[in-house]
Amino acid sequence: MIKRIVSFFGPSYPKTLTYMLQSTEYEVGPYLAWYWRTNNFGEVAHRRTLAKTLRAKLLSAGLSIGMLIQIVIAIIILIQGIKLQRGSDIYFGIALLLSYPVVWAHIIVIPLTIARIFIVKPKERHAVKASAKVFEQHEAVKIAVAGSYGKTTMKELLLTVLSEGKNVAATPANKNVAISHAHFAKKLSGSEDIVIIEYGEGAPGDVARFAKTTKPTIGIITGLAPAHLDKYKTLDSAAKDILSLADYLQDKNVYINSESEPLKKYKKSQFHSYSQQSVLGWKIDNIKIAISGMTFVMSKDADRISLSTNLIGRHLIGSLALCVALAKQFGCSNEDIIAGVAKTSPFEHRMQPREIAGGYIIDDTYNGNLEGVRAGLQLLQELTARRKVYVTPGLVDQGKEAKNVHQEMGKLIAKSNPNKVVLMKNSVTSWICDGLSSAGYTGEIVIEKHPLDFYTNINQIIAAGDIMLLQNDWTDNYK
Repeated sequence: MIKRIVSFFGPSYPKTLTYMLQSTEYEVGPYLAWYWRTNNFGEVAHRRTLAKTLRAKLLSAGLSIGMLIQIVIAIIILIQGIKLQRGSDIYFGIALLLSYPVVWAHIIVIPLTIARIFIVKPKERHAVKASAKVFEQHEAVKIAVAGSYGKTTMKELLLTVLSEGKNVAATPANKNVAISHAHFAKKLSGSEDIVIIEYGEGAPGDVARFAKTTKPTIGIITGLAPAHLDKYKTLDSAAKDILSLADYLQDKNVYINSESEPLKKYKKSQFHSYSQQSVLGWKIDNIKIAISGMTFVMSKDADRISLSTNLIGRHLIGSLALCVALAKQFGCSNEDIIAGVAKTSPFEHRMQPREIAGGYIIDDTYNGNLEGVRAGLQLLQELTARRKVYVTPGLVDQGKEAKNVHQEMGKLIAKSNPNKVVLMKNSVTSWICDGLSSAGYTGEIVIEKHPLDFYTNINQIIAAGDIMLLQNDWTDNYK
């Protein structure tokens, strides 16, 4: 308690509040929840540092000035009270002086809330309404990609492969909410053959609203896993939201990842399946996996296509195969398809290998669900290395399933049997350890209390011949 009180008055306090706002994307609820569970404001930034954007600089400066003004006013009132021997002024001055950190931590959310209610939200509603007309009038094939994981990867693979023979546009990066779709719609020329839209899922009803606005003609559902369970509460609730894309399409032109075990109970006979074995009558074989990439062959009747990609991870073969099968349906030549697949490379923080100190780091820190963990550990098990190291803080937004999910995660890690496991110390660490122990893991386990130091000095930890898989990441508002 004493440490917490002292940390309120540190010189970096305004910067810390700004960092907390930035890390929660200026969302008032998550920011305040983090604020009130913080025990030491001098030790908030463990994994990242403040990005010095104009908005952050203005907020930090505004907080500093506001706090300074309150301090000056408090001192004036206190001095005046002492001179006049007026007890009420003395007490008020002391209260004002001691309360400024808490007062300004909450005052700062007032302009953010007002701006969101009266400026941001109305603008967003208008933009989304305008985008609905753009999507409705656009004559392109519109592909919507939804799922608990793998959405951005699938979208980028489609964009890369199909762009060799078609005019294709896709939502950028992981911009997958209504306002992002609206911004994307404004940039469409109208001449595109194919438009690809990624659907995020943050709360029940999101996917249905996105479909109503963007008017897709094809739907791809990449998988189902425990994610955002703080909002969806149950996996069934998440599935209902994601499968609302199929409802919009009346179960036609829906492609579903048959390797996602939780999705199987929701699969309908009208859906098309894709996997690393087959898709739309195409058979996949001769899969070869290395740290530098993968090769595989697809065949259907007399047509046979040998393909090579810079991507790594067996779980990506099915997604690539679907891109190839759709490209054939859209009339792309084998030559264009081969060239498109050859251009596919790991995306930032998604199974992205990097050579360092004679070893390899596989950066999969964007991932954040149990199925992604499973896929990463399968890759680690398949690759050859002098020493295999697995690094993770665990998963966020698992709701009431957090304990079960992390115990299962520990069992999956033990099954892949890396030589060393590094866990970032937080609220789920003990559950992962329980899973490791129950599965009989006998390798080295390290509990890292300072994640930022670990990642900063990773080149001093990895050695020649090592493969280190980094999975998932926690922002500092998760404990």
